[in-house]
Amino acid sequence: MTETNSLNIPGVGAPLRKALQQKGITRLNQLNGANYGEILALHGVGAKGLNRVLGALRKTGGDMEQAPTEAEIASQATSVTVTPGHTGHTSADIKTRPTSLDPQEFCQAVEWPTRRADGLALLDMFNQITGVSPVMWGPTMVGYGQVHYASTSGRHGDWFKIGFSPRKASLTLYGIQGAPHFQHHLASLGKHKLGAGCLYITNLKSTNLHTLRTLIQGAWEAPLTGGPQ
Repeated sequence: MTETNSLNIPGVGAPLRKALQQKGITRLNQLNGANYGEILALHGVGAKGLNRVLGALRKTGGDMEQAPTEAEIASQATSVTVTPGHTGHTSADIKTRPTSLDPQEFCQAVEWPTRRADGLALLDMFNQITGVSPVMWGPTMVGYGQVHYASTSGRHGDWFKIGFSPRKASLTLYGIQGAPHFQHHLASLGKHKLGAGCLYITNLKSTNLHTLRTLIQGAWEAPLTGGPQ
């Protein structure tokens, strides 16, 4: 049996483990809070192997900064169909689920003052635009709407349509890339980065809030990609 904190994870090759060891990372829990993109950039590390490591880390309750969600990982590897609503059925290995934590209380408890203020502002913005109640997914993601995804690999799960997380490194927005004319609007958004299905912004002070609202509303109202509407 694989030790819970070991990097000897099924499907993870020696080059990836060697790359981590060269960075002084010999235990799984050392990756908790590490930047996903920085680890992925290491020589010998590929997305497929790193995603397996990420999955093992999430099973222990940890996570990496700016890492793709389970739904995004599934969409990268296989063809995915997304349909409206929740079914109540999610693959057993997918650990990120809705929680009973109150999103308002979560945002108020964010450790970093600027992130706390921005998180509360985003909560208000998303609430106004969507008109639905937010739900916490896992310990750090605030989600809106209900969708179900199913991949050709057999993995499936309930998820949220759009959402955000006030993480230490950046404000992370999920599902926003589904907005119409997404690339066009980025030109006026302000400082940002793109990830696998995520939009990262430094802070709201350096962001064009009108453009941000346009993107959030567009993504919320956009038809689901790959599924019947």
